[in-house]
Amino acid sequence: MNREYPSLLDDFTEDCELRNWTSESIRRYKSCLLIFSGFLNRKGVEFMDVQKHVLKDFLRYLRNERRVKPTTIENYFASINAFYEFLLDEGRVGVNIVPQFRKKYLNGYKKEDGKTNRRKIITPREMSEFLNSIMNPRDKAIATLLVKTGIRRGELSDIDLEDINWRTNALELKDKKKRSNTTVYFDNECAKILKQWIGIRDRMYVEEGNDALFLGQGGRRLGRHGIAVAIVNWAIKKGHYDTTSKENKDHFSPHNMRHCFTTYLLEHGMDREYVKELRGDARKDAVDIYNHISKEKLREAYLAAMPQIGL
Repeated sequence: MNREYPSLLDDFTEDCELRNWTSESIRRYKSCLLIFSGFLNRKGVEFMDVQKHVLKDFLRYLRNERRVKPTTIENYFASINAFYEFLLDEGRVGVNIVPQFRKKYLNGYKKEDGKTNRRKIITPREMSEFLNSIMNPRDKAIATLLVKTGIRRGELSDIDLEDINWRTNALELKDKKKRSNTTVYFDNECAKILKQWIGIRDRMYVEEGNDALFLGQGGRRLGRHGIAVAIVNWAIKKGHYDTTSKENKDHFSPHNMRHCFTTYLLEHGMDREYVKELRGDARKDAVDIYNHISKEKLREAYLAAMPQIGL
């Protein structure tokens, strides 16, 4: 076995315990690292000497010899990444090469049986052109908020003016069965577009007692259908939605904005655990550590990874 493994693993385990990880999460991480250590031992490579070609060989080993599923491969490399982040923080390695490796070789956020999700993703430049083509201030604010936060249209519909924290550029979403984390962030670009819309909203007729951020006909809260229409109509005009096709890859809806949000963050180097926290995904798998990501760290990571669209 890798001669440095036992002591390093003990130190890593102690660090995980100090960060209040669950015993099950620690067990799963240690299991993945034990298999990785055995692989390195057979290759005659020490932890400190791991390079990209070694990670590529381990990826081939997982796929071709162990025949593990893509989601399990993600879990292996999440464990390895957490381990090397610990070593980097402790000054035992000079760099963690795992994030860049994951970005290049484990592309595709959701996979089923090895197939990446087929929903349309547009580039940040295309997104800039799309958002700047939307002439309706309300619809532009809806589209901008969707792509900057990754929230679902039902979550967006429920937002009230009082849910916005302008000091931290944060939204406190209503509790939903599907959502684990209710705090999401937006950047200054999004703040500017939201404030422009709110200035118009406040001059509109609003039914009494309605504090909804987005309004539809008669000054009432805009519902899920209205949000879908707000995106789809402009996507059709810009050529991102083919009305003659029934394929997801030819359509563009509010849910595509969530996929774009996810893709942009991953492509700009955000760790998968942080992305899942921002998405509000269920906390149930082997990379379930997000309860222990502080809001300030999450906000800083978000602002560092979210690309500027040019609004």
